[in-house]
Amino acid sequence: ETMSVLELCEEMNAKLSSMQKVLGVPSEEKREVVMFTSESVNEGHPDKLADQVSDSIVDACFAQDPDSHVACETCTGTNFVMVFGEITTNAKVDYEAVVRETIKGIGFDAPEKGLDYKTCEVLNRIHAQSVEIGQAVKKSKTVKPEEIGAGDQGHMFGYATDETPELMPLTHSLATGLGYQLTVVRKNGTLPLLRPDGKTQVTVEYEKKGGFLTPLRVHTIVISTQHDPAYSQEQLKKDLMEYVIKPLIPSHLLDDKTIYHINPSGKFTIGGPEGDGGLTGRKIIIDTYGGWGAHGGGAFSGKDPTKVDRSAAYYCRWIAKSIVAAGLAKRCIVQVSYAIGVPEPLSVFVDTYGTGTKSDAAILEIVKSNFDLRAGMLVRELDMLKPKYKKTAAYGHFGNCARPSDPDFTWEIPKKLVY
Repeated sequence: ETMSVLELCEEMNAKLSSMQKVLGVPSEEKREVVMFTSESVNEGHPDKLADQVSDSIVDACFAQDPDSHVACETCTGTNFVMVFGEITTNAKVDYEAVVRETIKGIGFDAPEKGLDYKTCEVLNRIHAQSVEIGQAVKKSKTVKPEEIGAGDQGHMFGYATDETPELMPLTHSLATGLGYQLTVVRKNGTLPLLRPDGKTQVTVEYEKKGGFLTPLRVHTIVISTQHDPAYSQEQLKKDLMEYVIKPLIPSHLLDDKTIYHINPSGKFTIGGPEGDGGLTGRKIIIDTYGGWGAHGGGAFSGKDPTKVDRSAAYYCRWIAKSIVAAGLAKRCIVQVSYAIGVPEPLSVFVDTYGTGTKSDAAILEIVKSNFDLRAGMLVRELDMLKPKYKKTAAYGHFGNCARPSDPDFTWEIPKKLVY
């Protein structure tokens, strides 16, 4: 029976695809248009307030004692902030003063804003570490850095992508950048009727071809910001377009079909801990990659860098960013895992989503020859034993499009790889 030209082409394509699979040759991927969304919250959000208080205490301890071991949690609600957890340090810290100063810096200085740093109740339930953990801490001070074991078990991830100059996902960079810009115009007097609490969200249309992603346009922007009752919704929307959205979102990504939801629920005057309770560690996706990549589940804020939940996640970001910056891949995810008390990682994983210029196995060997993943060494390589954590606790622990580069974010400075 005679085959049609179409049937012949389909059969040849099927045979070619089969041969490519056998030989390991990637086939031509279909082009798809997909949408992805990331959100962020401002520094006045109750969960972020808690993160900043916890990290302010980490900084207060490290300012006096770089051997401090800190596991500080914070919770907040109507007219109170409580700090609790375990700390071993030689630092003399006025914890209540640290808490009040952090609340003041965020902008909660009057009851009608949701919290007043002058009059709120501050509860201190911090205590020393357990005897068993304390003995491990004491032992860690007598061994060489390369022999220090991980402070806990767990698995951590790092991610990077070439879709933005800071090598972060565009959706996340724009969402956190909008939140940062909201805070800038509130604090510099441009929009003084804004208040500290707020949330942002950005949806981007991408072209997806296999593992390759190309941003096409911003589909939707959502901003919900706390404000003074005197601020009309009409004026608020005009001001946010002019002073927050336009200065931040690249104009070529906006078009007449971009959707804007600005305070879609209407008035938002009650915010901060009066509006919702807050806890340390509840915004781990906002803290990292906005839903891209992966997350091991461990929060960052309130922890000193002996906790690999924090330090190894920063280190994985450094590895992934260095790989993409070196042109070895367009996108990259890195995973490591540890056991408590063991210096070396149990596993190291690299995936470039098919965008690598070398095989993932070859890139993994480059990682192993360029990075020292022992728990005690990575802390020192990234200079983590310093009071520099409060500023990581809002608007992402990694890069965003609005926050200026900061040399304290050592994990954001790509390493020059030798291979």
